[in-house]
Amino acid sequence: MSVIERLLQREPIDGKELSIAPMRQRDIRKGIMEIEAAAYPVGWSQNVFATEIEQVGRGDRYYVVARRDGAIVGYAGLWFAVDEAHVTNVAVAPIARRQGVARALMLHLAETAIKHGCVGWTLEVRATSAGAQELYSEFGFDGAGVRQKYYDNVEDAIVMWCHEIQSDDYRARLDQIREAAHV
Repeated sequence: MSVIERLLQREPIDGKELSIAPMRQRDIRKGIMEIEAAAYPVGWSQNVFATEIEQVGRGDRYYVVARRDGAIVGYAGLWFAVDEAHVTNVAVAPIARRQGVARALMLHLAETAIKHGCVGWTLEVRATSAGAQELYSEFGFDGAGVRQKYYDNVEDAIVMWCHEIQSDDYRARLDQIREAAHV
């Protein structure tokens, strides 16, 4: 039985039990690849994750994992370019979905982007992923275009942007999300 399957036996994630920490090399084989395989038909390889983690020290990459009882239940990443952040991935273990993990990861990424001095952030999301689009809209993202056949040269991606993340209004939005999520 995998670590993720064992989590199925436990209570739902409630923010207080969830911890978010920097992604480490050992995390790749201790949960990330299992989640990646479940989240994406053709996902990143172990080498891609390893390279991305190595690049964190340069200051233009940022990756975290969400843990519950020591087990990785999700992960997320950002790339920084001048004054913008690009969400590279947000993935949650199937048995931990709809329990606030992605929201907690997005709150963490938002705070990181703000601290990094970014004025906006962007991402691509599968055109068929209504749940993810709804979550991103909650964070102020709006559709800005479509990348045709972006995913595996088959499925379209919606490009979403959120601007003015340094504003008081955006901080108030994050506070409302945090309060509603009890994080």
